[in-house]
Amino acid sequence: MTNRYRLLIIEDEEPIRVGLTDVLVFHGFDVDAAADGRDGLHKALTGGFDLILLDLMLPGVDGYEICERVRARDPEQPIIMLTARGTDEDIIRGLKLGADDYVAKPFSVAQLVLRVQAVLRRARPSVDLPVRFRLAGGTEVDAENLQARRDGARVAELTRREMAVLQYLAAHTERPVSAEELLQEVWGYPKQANPETRTVAIHIAKLRRKLEPDRAEPTLLLTVRGAGYRLRTEPAP
Repeated sequence: MTNRYRLLIIEDEEPIRVGLTDVLVFHGFDVDAAADGRDGLHKALTGGFDLILLDLMLPGVDGYEICERVRARDPEQPIIMLTARGTDEDIIRGLKLGADDYVAKPFSVAQLVLRVQAVLRRARPSVDLPVRFRLAGGTEVDAENLQARRDGARVAELTRREMAVLQYLAAHTERPVSAEELLQEVWGYPKQANPETRTVAIHIAKLRRKLEPDRAEPTLLLTVRGAGYRLRTEPAP
């Protein structure tokens, strides 16, 4: 990274907090840290950081509440969750509150730095993305308002990252899009990075639950075995 990005680490386990600080300073970042939720929340809301590394299990105020309150103040604040909880439910809860990505403990230094760089890169897709488009069956997607509507009624509220996934798939309906391509174009990972993350699969599952909650099998967001994901849309009226 060529710029001096300011990072905040909110982590109550001292060996992890100190180790993360040393690693990230070594990689050229300016780093501040907090050992509990209350101090971390105060710094997150007032410090103007480029990215927050946020542990979920914290004394005082937990990471979920910090994420929610930071997002309410600044919807664009990059946040990566640090979690010892490996279940999809915990990860989905954090992503639903607005975290950009997650790192499960124990994690490698290389993977952590890769995630930080990817989120900071704020990848800009190489194609023009549709702002409004219609899914097969008539659901209308409005990227500006982060909503999906059908017959004028709201079907779902979407996060920024969920919408970015839909937009990228909608721009490439002629072919399946691999998870690796989504990681590069939507999350900002470099090619051949091979990040150890299930974040694409988790976002796809969330989108299916929001867009087709009553269907046992997806009909809009399809998995093409061995190739990736494909979104079924209708031509613009």
